[in-house]
Amino acid sequence: MTTSAGSRTRFKASVFLSYPKPFMQRQQAFIERICGYLDDRGFSPRTLGVTDYDLDAPLKAVRRLMLESNGLITVAFRRTYIEKGTGNHRTDLSDRQSYEVDGRWTTSPWSQIEPAMAYQLGLPILILREEGVIPEGMLQRGVAGMYMPEFDLGTSLDDYFGSPEWNDVIFKWEAQVRTVVDRKGSPPKLY
Repeated sequence: MTTSAGSRTRFKASVFLSYPKPFMQRQQAFIERICGYLDDRGFSPRTLGVTDYDLDAPLKAVRRLMLESNGLITVAFRRTYIEKGTGNHRTDLSDRQSYEVDGRWTTSPWSQIEPAMAYQLGLPILILREEGVIPEGMLQRGVAGMYMPEFDLGTSLDDYFGSPEWNDVIFKWEAQVRTVVDRKGSPPKLY
């Protein structure tokens, strides 16, 4: 690929970056750090309503963008705080028990929907869950098949993005995405 001035530009593989709109500076800094990392590694992070816009219904727009992507990263930020709460409140089934969710957080429903859609398309998925967010649905470890790291925005971003945990999961995800890019470019095999 070349620009009009004749200098070479690098191909960037499109990836879907899913996250609820940050409401804290630390969350915004976390997203900026991920975007910078992806850009440096040859990926083009795309987010509906941030880099891409669509007039269709949100699910249709998300699907269209996902079909153009080669992988997905979801960042499940804290959104709604539960000061005092109970799961399975007032259960009357003998095989169910209530449980406390005091001091926990929920995230945006899109942090569940978009990874589930990516899973159905066979895209590599990496879900990063902020500490304190209830690990249910797609946010449970192992549901999408890949280890799901939990991050704490109370610690240094340099420490997190330099940690073995981050490096291990992001390198594995990158390899899977590069495989998707390679296979999308190959003709179907008839034998």
